[in-house]
Amino acid sequence: MIEDTRNADFVLASASPRRRQLLTQIGLSFQVVPSKIAEINHGGMKPHVHATHFAEAKSKEVANRHPDKWVLGADTIVVSDEEILGKPADFTEASSMLSRLAGRSHRVITAICLVHSGMQVVESEWVETKVFMRSLSVEDIEGYIRTGEPMDKAGGYGIQGIGGCLIQRIEGSYSNVVGLPLCETLELLRRHGVVDPFSEY
Repeated sequence: MIEDTRNADFVLASASPRRRQLLTQIGLSFQVVPSKIAEINHGGMKPHVHATHFAEAKSKEVANRHPDKWVLGADTIVVSDEEILGKPADFTEASSMLSRLAGRSHRVITAICLVHSGMQVVESEWVETKVFMRSLSVEDIEGYIRTGEPMDKAGGYGIQGIGGCLIQRIEGSYSNVVGLPLCETLELLRRHGVVDPFSEY
């Protein structure tokens, strides 16, 4: 189901409110058509290959339903010691993830893919950010989990929310950690003439 019809030609293939907010904040108009692709952790893939695989799968699935539209898909993963950390299933898993990340650095990788089935266009790229999390006490971890914020976030935290208090610093794109690298996404869209937020000024 299409949730937003402000721009009939550009579709975001994601139900993520964070990705929708990021695109909205830079003045873009788009439709939202969530992909039906299930996110499953496939072992054996390098992290950036894993993220790119799912970004392409999501965008292609939606593009097949809307072959006359430009479709943007994305996939964000958190990587610690080359292991991909998904969304925690419960309190115990969230606690384990945060304990693992605390006091260390990890990587956040987002792959983006732009597809137009009718024009036979498929272009993808990925962006990596290094994130440094401060040391956390058991009380810190339990208190944060009780906010409910970790449960729908890869790696068990959200940098744009209360979880931002857990992060000491990052190296790279902040919006990438939120879920969509804005600089690279905009360049991809402009390269294909899909949208340009500066054209109205």
